[in-house]
Amino acid sequence: MSDSAVLAQLLRQGEEAGADLTTLRAIVEEAGELGARRALAKLGLDDGAAPKDMAELRELLGAWRDAKKSAVRAALGWLAHLALAGLLVGLAVKLGFSGWVK
Repeated sequence: MSDSAVLAQLLRQGEEAGADLTTLRAIVEEAGELGARRALAKLGLDDGAAPKDMAELRELLGAWRDAKKSAVRAALGWLAHLALAGLLVGLAVKLGFSGWVK
């Protein structure tokens, strides 16, 4: 059962027990907001600098992802160059190029 289904069932039970549905929804909304505030406070994101901090973190994460992509591309490029160099050396040995150098 999903979280929203459990919440809907609890609201129905509260309404059947005599509570006003509007009051129950208000309680749920306040509880959700309080939980979100507590979670943000635990993460240290409950002050006025939080939006700037989050923007900086997103920027840093984007830069990290770009650097990672760049490093992978460079490594693949080096591997391709090494494979081609090995192929050329193999062809040179196979064709007797070492005899031409002497």
